[in-house]
Amino acid sequence: MQKDSQTETSRAFGALFVYIAIAIAGGAVFSEIAIKSHVPMYGVALIWLASFVVTFGVNFRRLKRIMSSVRIRMNNSISWPIGAKIVNGACWTTPFATIGLFPSLYQYLILIGIGSGNLSTYLLLKRLNGIKNMGQMIVGVISFVSIPVSIWFDTNLLVSNHDLAVFTSRILISLAYGVGGIYTLVKKS
Repeated sequence: MQKDSQTETSRAFGALFVYIAIAIAGGAVFSEIAIKSHVPMYGVALIWLASFVVTFGVNFRRLKRIMSSVRIRMNNSISWPIGAKIVNGACWTTPFATIGLFPSLYQYLILIGIGSGNLSTYLLLKRLNGIKNMGQMIVGVISFVSIPVSIWFDTNLLVSNHDLAVFTSRILISLAYGVGGIYTLVKKS
């Protein structure tokens, strides 16, 4: 029974990761088009919001079932020792909090935050709860591997193209979540 519950929860995370990937890819593509069309920043923000609302709204019924499974997994982290909670929280928040200090590096800091957050959560769940969510590990690893790719787009093209680097990092985040989610959905239990 517990194995079935863990499999169901893993599949729920796989589906959630795929939805996140779709929302990020849609937001990245449509916001890039909007920026090139000189849409004001509030319009770009609305595009991002709409991307998530539409993606999750279309899947609302399924999402309700997914969120109950996700809640079960989240409850595992509540029982972690305080040190583990601090490490995991720092891995998720420190890169994002640093964006205020280094706004020109935000696309790399987001990749670092997603990479370190997902990897720390994977390692802590594995060690403290015996749960191996390989999809989460895949998201973390791809996010870290994406950093040099994004840097290359920003610095090694004939002309530095910061917009292309930002767009690329968003697509790579989408790819990381998509690959992690699909792996989790198709792997054998």
